Amino acid sequence: MKAMILAAGLGSRLKPLTDKIPKALVEIEGVPMLERVILKLRSQGFDNIMVNVHHFADQIRDFLTSREFNVEISISDESDELLDTGGGIVKASNLLFSKDLSPVLIHNVDILSNADLRKLIGEKTNLLVSDRESSRRLLFDREMKLWGWHNLTTGEYRPCKPQEGMEIKGYAFSGIYSLTYESVEEMKRLEGEGKFPVMDYFLDDRREETIEGIFDPNLKLIDIGKPATLSQASQFIY
Repeated sequence: MKAMILAAGLGSRLKPLTDKIPKALVEIEGVPMLERVILKLRSQGFDNIMVNVHHFADQIRDFLTSREFNVEISISDESDELLDTGGGIVKASNLLFSKDLSPVLIHNVDILSNADLRKLIGEKTNLLVSDRESSRRLLFDREMKLWGWHNLTTGEYRPCKPQEGMEIKGYAFSGIYSLTYESVEEMKRLEGEGKFPVMDYFLDDRREETIEGIFDPNLKLIDIGKPATLSQASQFIY
């Protein structure tokens, strides 16, 4: 199975740690977060892993070549321009789907979880969601098809506000999802090949591909991309 780890970010929330190293190499109990995600993926049968790089790209490249993970690892280099999540996936798509057109799992480098990632791989694009506290919620209909997005702080909805009486439920996005080949090709057509967040595609009202939410009531997940949660990560290692 194939996976892509999004590791190109600047890690601005973790400054000053990320003034000299990339976020992906920030350690939890002596193990870089990138290594923890790779080992998680490998343990669940993902044997073809791509990592995108930008901030201190050479450090990540050197780290990957210095370790033997017993999986196929490739790099999508965004050194010239940081492309955000959507643009990074589109840039890597020719390599991700060069050998076969099976779905690919996308995993943010700063997420730790106890998720069964294999459940996300299927015939549709699937988003892992949870009930954790978040001011921004993805909205799903009764069949768990993605309907939109709601910012609870500002009141903003995308693409629009649900009509009264609609059965809509909100969940927090996990930063872990699968993408089918068809969805990536549609993403490329709708959003282009420049810099854009993948959420722009998910919420594009022109989208025709089906996107579904996967809710696991037993999911435990932590975003370690900020100091407050990084300090808690040692009690949350799977």
